[in-house]
Amino acid sequence: MTGYGVICPGGADVESFWEALCNGRSATSTPSAIADSRFKVAEITDNGFVASLPVKAAALDRSAQLAVKAAGEALAHAGLTRDSIDPARVAVIIGNGGAGLGTLDEQFLRLYGEKQQRIHPLTVSKAMSSSSASWVSIAYGFRGPTFVIASACASGTHAIGIAAELIRSGLADVAVAGGAEAPLGEGTIRAWDSMRILAPDVCRPFSKGRLGLVLGEGAGMLVLEAEDTARARVATPIARLSGFSCSADAVDMFNPSESGMARVMRDAVEKAGLSLSDVDYINAHGTGTLANDMTETQAIKTVFGKDRTPPVSSTKSVTGHGLGASGGIEAVATVLALSRGMMPPTANFLEPDPDCDIDCVPNMARAATLKAALSNSFAFGGLNASLLFTA
Repeated sequence: MTGYGVICPGGADVESFWEALCNGRSATSTPSAIADSRFKVAEITDNGFVASLPVKAAALDRSAQLAVKAAGEALAHAGLTRDSIDPARVAVIIGNGGAGLGTLDEQFLRLYGEKQQRIHPLTVSKAMSSSSASWVSIAYGFRGPTFVIASACASGTHAIGIAAELIRSGLADVAVAGGAEAPLGEGTIRAWDSMRILAPDVCRPFSKGRLGLVLGEGAGMLVLEAEDTARARVATPIARLSGFSCSADAVDMFNPSESGMARVMRDAVEKAGLSLSDVDYINAHGTGTLANDMTETQAIKTVFGKDRTPPVSSTKSVTGHGLGASGGIEAVATVLALSRGMMPPTANFLEPDPDCDIDCVPNMARAATLKAALSNSFAFGGLNASLLFTA
């Protein structure tokens, strides 16, 4: 892996993102889409990036705008352009759970609310699920395998893992991979609110007194390269994606499965050729809901043993839950933790919960020498994915 890029609440680029994570500074606010202070989201308030996109921003749904922005930073970090590599050998694999949700919200308001007979002619291209991958391909001129993976909150993690497999199989030499999502329209917020799992204040993963998740938006992208390709470019590797695993529980649409979570963590470590004792840190899925955090805790203890569990933190406490984007954003956070020797904290922590009896790095970042770290994503539909990064 030779590059990363991110845009999310509290961090419009990698450096500001990392600073917000390490300081546990949550970006929770009232949503601009709803004039109702009962709702709390994690929203990107500085939209200055839109004017600098290398494509006509008005033609893109917000989720695609975020994807193009984060991909651009990742490519710049990797020193990669269409002139420095065969563009037909560069894949673009992006995960998103809902894609053009903002576009659909706006246009359905015109159709059903304002009773207009015609809606915007770009509605189809802006709302289609593959839009973000197509726009990254168009913006940067890459012509390799390009598609979107939609697996709810595991989408970004699946995208990164599948992109690595494309490189290993020889279908691509380089991949831009991650997740993007912009779900903060009124319809989507109210849909999630109907499930009664949105926090009324902030996200408090693993904490006693946690009341649910906070919806967020953003994008996180990695540049993955075959080792010989990176060497030929004289690129500087940041970390290695050494293991990836994914599975389905085939049991329930909503209730998380301890065995499914445990299976992918264990399998990712095994595929990396490491032992469980080599894992120094876990970036948890950690949504702040009662069921997820308790089940993920039990799965981690099942895999590693209660007395050998590595430190675990949830960066959703800062960024909110970016749904399909979360796996990409958290992969960037995990790689930063490895490369900079710092475990970001679980912010907003109040007091220990007996059902979440792990070291969740509460409230304060912790310096550490890290050689291997897991990034977990678990989604509705019983979908599990885990990435194992090594320094």
